[in-house]
Amino acid sequence: MSSDAREWVWEHSASRGNARLVMLSIADRVADEQCVSWASLSSLATRTRASVSTVREAIDRLLKAGELEQLDDFTGPQRSTVYRLPLAAKAVAQAVREQREDSDGASPDEPEAPLTLRISALRRYGIRPREVPESAAKDRKPAGPETGTSRRKPAPRRTGNRHGAVPETGTQNRSEPDLNRRYSSSGAVTSASEWRVGPDTHTWARQQGHLDRLGEEGLAAADAKWRVHRSDWKPRSAGAWAADWRSWVAREHAPGRPNLYALPGNGTAQPGGMTRAEAHTAALLAALDEPTGTE
Repeated sequence: MSSDAREWVWEHSASRGNARLVMLSIADRVADEQCVSWASLSSLATRTRASVSTVREAIDRLLKAGELEQLDDFTGPQRSTVYRLPLAAKAVAQAVREQREDSDGASPDEPEAPLTLRISALRRYGIRPREVPESAAKDRKPAGPETGTSRRKPAPRRTGNRHGAVPETGTQNRSEPDLNRRYSSSGAVTSASEWRVGPDTHTWARQQGHLDRLGEEGLAAADAKWRVHRSDWKPRSAGAWAADWRSWVAREHAPGRPNLYALPGNGTAQPGGMTRAEAHTAALLAALDEPTGTE
């Protein structure tokens, strides 16, 4: 009977996108003409390659549209949630009546029987009435006949992500790149040409002495050279570009004084990746530039 339920979803369901995938996944587990199925959020997320939050939103849309009902009084295998496709069940029941009319000659004006659940049939598929604690059972009304009705109002959900193997949020398909991350605030990526030197990076260049060593024009030239060499790199986050830019500037040669990182007249040197010989040479030149008082 799952084929009839799936066919109804393909032909008559108004759901779209993720909701349609979730609907098809639930219909795939329909066992008989009652169109009752069971599924957990994690299993639906795995089958549809969507996140748990995406599956929740899809189920909410299907419940509001009336194409799906959540049977809170029942539980499926491994305490999974039980659902019913009421419109599909009604279409299947209508098809059965039409076949009966053609074979038995029943009156077409026969009133439509209400859709009820046969609990004994559901038990064969691992779907059982939800157990109620003894203290709560005393306050409940006596059990009725072996038929039940569904409730469309979903049960309150617990907070937190109880599905460790499935991401709480994310893209629908793991193999599909997250196209929105470029425009998100948390994982924004950009190209080297679009990245701009921020106040923090400029302050770093001044505090480390690179601004005094290179000068504004030299720093601008180093920046331009860096952008040319990084033009064919893939987009990266702003933090990654900033770290790469700082490493480039720290290695950039001062105008007219290649491979020197010490500042003339400054007693402290900025090694920044120099070899030992370069560091000694830089210190010597810095000492020669200092006034001795004998001039």
